[in-house]
Amino acid sequence: MGALCVVTGLALLAAAAGFWSVRRAFPQTQGELALPALEGEATVYRDGRGVPHVYAATAEDLFRAQGFVHAQDRFWQMHFNRMTTAGRLAELFGPDQVGTDVYLRTMGWRRVAEREYDLLEPDTRAYLDAYAEGVNAYLDQRGGGELGLEFTVLGVLSPDHEVEPWTAVDSLAWLKAMAWDLRGNMAEEIERAGLVADGLTREQVEELYPAYPEEEHAPIVSGGRVRDGAFEPDPGPGAGDGGDTALPPADAAPALAEVGAGLAAVPPLVGPHSSGLGSNSWVVSGEHTASGLPLLANDPHLGAQMPSVWHQTGLHCTEVTDACPFDVTGFGFAGLPGVVIGHNADIAWGFTNLGPDVADLYLERIEGDAAVVDGEHEPLRTREETVRVAGGADVTFTVRSTRHGPLLSDAASALDLRDIGEAPPVDAEGRPAEQAAAAPEGGYGVALSWTALEPGTTADAIFAMNAAEDFASFREAARSFAVPAQNLVYADTEGTIGYQAPGTIPVRGAGDGRWPAPGWDSDYDWRGYLDFDELPTVTDPESGFIVTANQAAVGSDYPHLLTADWDYGYRSERIRTLLADAVGRGGLTTADMGEIQLDNENSGARAIVPYLLDAPAEGTAAEGRRLLAEWDFQQDADFAAAAFYNAVWHHLLDLTFDELGSGYPMDGGSRGWLVVSRLLEDPGSPWWRGTVADGRDAVLAEAMERAAEELAQTLGEDPRSWRWGDLHTLTAGHPSLGSSGIAPLEWVFNGSTVESGGGTSVVNATGWDLAEGYAVTTVPSMRMTVDLADFDRSRWIDLTGPSGHAFHPHREDQTPLWAAGETIPMRFTRPAVEEAAVDVLTLRP
Repeated sequence: MGALCVVTGLALLAAAAGFWSVRRAFPQTQGELALPALEGEATVYRDGRGVPHVYAATAEDLFRAQGFVHAQDRFWQMHFNRMTTAGRLAELFGPDQVGTDVYLRTMGWRRVAEREYDLLEPDTRAYLDAYAEGVNAYLDQRGGGELGLEFTVLGVLSPDHEVEPWTAVDSLAWLKAMAWDLRGNMAEEIERAGLVADGLTREQVEELYPAYPEEEHAPIVSGGRVRDGAFEPDPGPGAGDGGDTALPPADAAPALAEVGAGLAAVPPLVGPHSSGLGSNSWVVSGEHTASGLPLLANDPHLGAQMPSVWHQTGLHCTEVTDACPFDVTGFGFAGLPGVVIGHNADIAWGFTNLGPDVADLYLERIEGDAAVVDGEHEPLRTREETVRVAGGADVTFTVRSTRHGPLLSDAASALDLRDIGEAPPVDAEGRPAEQAAAAPEGGYGVALSWTALEPGTTADAIFAMNAAEDFASFREAARSFAVPAQNLVYADTEGTIGYQAPGTIPVRGAGDGRWPAPGWDSDYDWRGYLDFDELPTVTDPESGFIVTANQAAVGSDYPHLLTADWDYGYRSERIRTLLADAVGRGGLTTADMGEIQLDNENSGARAIVPYLLDAPAEGTAAEGRRLLAEWDFQQDADFAAAAFYNAVWHHLLDLTFDELGSGYPMDGGSRGWLVVSRLLEDPGSPWWRGTVADGRDAVLAEAMERAAEELAQTLGEDPRSWRWGDLHTLTAGHPSLGSSGIAPLEWVFNGSTVESGGGTSVVNATGWDLAEGYAVTTVPSMRMTVDLADFDRSRWIDLTGPSGHAFHPHREDQTPLWAAGETIPMRFTRPAVEEAAVDVLTLRP
């Protein structure tokens, strides 16, 4: 932000100097307030952590009150998110954000959301509109710094900026941001093409992206086929034969040249895209629990943010009827009505990212104002967009689209994808790179086909899930869940447990979506979408539990291609092992489920440490190696062995895969674990030949030596005093103002620093970025365990707290508990809510 940051820092210090200036943004949580849009009275109970439970007589009043409460707690987060999804950040922060806005306007999230509104059910539209009325009632009562300290800063950055009324489309657009972060394998698609363009052979690239190890790491649903248009799990002998089981050819899509800077240049929305993104969820049948009814656990892994992406809420109709069917508690998003993950009086559900391949890049041959398809010229579709810029001139640009979607390559100021046309590895006939024809006169473009760029009905699904009563009605609700496609785990008070994969998932012609496709060949176009009834599902499996942790959703005998880029299943297999052990002991409780969520085992290290113990080492490296000999593979914050191993792992990847350079570094999570474990079995592999160390054992020895030198400098000379938590720290960053480089700004808006155990691809998934050091970047953004026998025995924790206001007592009062692995009561029944209430606010018409 340049000089403006200095001005902002001074203004912020002046504002923070007077406590009244800060407190004036805090919400009123006691007494009475007017909410004119209400038809009747609504009551908001808040417990000692500030978690709100809302009660109202009608559904519309319930969501009006929720909108009011969200605005009280998190309006800056809501406003920043809507300006992001609309491609309007330059209006807030000036010229530096023009590139981001151009990129987001090119994709057109806001335009899609506007079309989506008209597709929704009448009740859904009514709920969205009611929520907006509640938000706007709050805005009518406050302005400027009264909305949050960030708005005081904004008054310096963009003094002419006016906060607009909230709309239903603002809520819908946020779903696009979630879909973008959870879009599947687009990053891998770009990386594979870039590695080939950088000189690796296709065989080498395939070695770096191995097939899912189905024999070692079980899919969510072990097997299945489609018969008469419906999915059948566990088909047994005979499944997998016949025409309906054929998979698209694995290498049908041609490799392309470098497609630009890749996703690293995309602005973070709900957190950085990395191998740390994922989630855990599982559900256990009552036959294995102390209560005799199911238990359900969920902890989505997202970017560490201040405030958290989640907002804990209870939404309760004072009398549950067909007209007002909601009695639900769980986690939602500020800016979106309803509960996204949680439970009602009958059912509970959780999400993890299914991760299907729903986004494809198409290399387009552009000639003039047309794209070439099957030898014919198809005119490009165009529209004009204007970015308004605080402190600068407006920027007007043209968005061009092909049949496959918007041309991302035109958004050169945000992502430079134009250079992929300079040396394409195939021509229109699919000949190899050395035979490829020169680029057409107009150059090549890169278009994006992505399911979220078509309007969908996910908002319908959220409200229908909130009101579902059994697995049949829950599955019917899931039918509308378009993007982002999720693994849905389910349990109910009748004892049923289940799993459903929903989502809009494309059916491809040629190709498997692993490589950018030739847009000039219509054989590679999408042919439609999978039918919901053919997607994987299971009810009450014989094992008595279901685990989803981003592993393969279904076995290889499934006839449709969901993706070839799953998480490699170490987390899921570890959870299955822990559950099997717990089931053997019998009588599981919510406490047992919570302990599994906190498991810190580095399962990938089991295959690697034996080779390190056999490699030569001297001095401090030898002392570090002795730590590994005693290690149980747990990565608790105070474990010295965990600190040494992760430093070794960091250097091992750098040394082994130095051919990859800094553009496409080796994944430090489950993919890296699998690749390295296989290479260790092949000491003659070319990957062990390097410029610094040559040969497997030499590379291992050098990695230990470098790790020992690094830790001696940062943590001291005595290896037994090293602590993983001293390296692996978490500071939840404020997405808009937390990385300004101005210390006072960052101190005010970022979260406090806490140490953490766990790691990337660990069940306690506190991911870290190899390129950035050991600090935590992705986290279990919340943890929840639900007891279907007594909902008031359920437990939950948020990464931060309900409030988004700087210095508010509930802004990050859950963070120390989260770091320590603790949870708080997830109250549900009205007596429990009222008994725990510290503040009671009555909202009147």
